[in-house]
Amino acid sequence: MFMSTPSFLCKQRTQPFEFLQHLQGCHKGQTLEGVQKLKQYLEKFGYLHYQNHSPHANDEEFDELLESAVKTYQLNYHLKVTGSLDSETVKQMKIPRCGVADIIQGSTRMLSGNSMHHHDPNSFHSVSHFSFFPKRQRWPPSKTDLTYRFNSSISKPIDLKTLRPLMSRAFERWAAVSNFTFQEATNSSKADIVIGFHSGDHGDNVTFDGPGGVLAHAFAPSIGWFHYDVEENWSTKPTAGHFDLETVAVHEIGHLLGLGHSSVSDAIMFPSVSSGVTKRDLHENDIAGLRALYAF
Repeated sequence: MFMSTPSFLCKQRTQPFEFLQHLQGCHKGQTLEGVQKLKQYLEKFGYLHYQNHSPHANDEEFDELLESAVKTYQLNYHLKVTGSLDSETVKQMKIPRCGVADIIQGSTRMLSGNSMHHHDPNSFHSVSHFSFFPKRQRWPPSKTDLTYRFNSSISKPIDLKTLRPLMSRAFERWAAVSNFTFQEATNSSKADIVIGFHSGDHGDNVTFDGPGGVLAHAFAPSIGWFHYDVEENWSTKPTAGHFDLETVAVHEIGHLLGLGHSSVSDAIMFPSVSSGVTKRDLHENDIAGLRALYAF
């Protein structure tokens, strides 16, 4: 089943990550239009942080700090660590993905649930491959029965008759390997988790970027917000050009429970997913991360 984008959103535009193709082959020392967008991309996902008043923060120069950030990205995605935008790096960067950063406030990284992030390959000493939010944010031990409800700023983008069963299945996958239970709240009840479809700036300080970029995002415990970008082409049986609602739901629920991203490509918590892909079952890496976080 395919879900069409609301007509008022159907405007032709360049996909958010398409600029990367123009930068293929770019490396330290070059000045090229689009490098500033690359800096913004790597900053958005946690790899790059310029000091205040840095002369290179807003220019088009491929400087040393940017090279270091690219190397860290390549290491996290198991790519050849060159520091330049080779074809494989560009290919990975262009894949639509979750909006949650891979590295958050310098304290969580994809290669480890336990170590700090550094721009030094020699500092990577853990092989757990999963990560957590800063300070291991999680639901308190007394809060294992979680409720959820649906609330979108876009009027009825997806029929709830379609959304309810797939969301129930997505929650059940996490419930089966944990002490959590999940139940839809009644209309008058306050819910722990709020799921909705939104577009652009939707009031959570994390603006969506339109089709083909960030697909969805969710917040660490106990905020409980899970947002889909309504401008994507969503489906329950995806083909090329359409994204699987349930695949993305299982991923974002992992964030709601406190998991960060994983560097294992088969894991649900891997950050990116291509259109037409269905990946709904938890990987042993996802389960290990959750159990490490909550000591189940």
